[in-house]
Amino acid sequence: MRLTAPGRREADTRETGRRDTEGMAVASFVLGLVGLLVLNFVLGPIAIVLATMALRRDTPRRSRALLGLWLGIADIVVLAVLMAANGTTSWSILG
Repeated sequence: MRLTAPGRREADTRETGRRDTEGMAVASFVLGLVGLLVLNFVLGPIAIVLATMALRRDTPRRSRALLGLWLGIADIVVLAVLMAANGTTSWSILG
């Protein structure tokens, strides 16, 4: 009779880590995309951090992580342009 659960194999932990990096890549892409419209000063840096972590952990969704990285950078650029043009961080002032 076993009183403990069987140990996890190394392959199982590698698969979990791979899924985590895929999730980070997708999350960075989504946050970067949404950040172009709202809360770019918050979502942009989060997208950059998630994309960088996914790329460093060698994600299989490399292109999605790179898109998230570039969208996060674009969020910050949009913020800088809005602040330079109007002195605001909101789209509603434009127009």
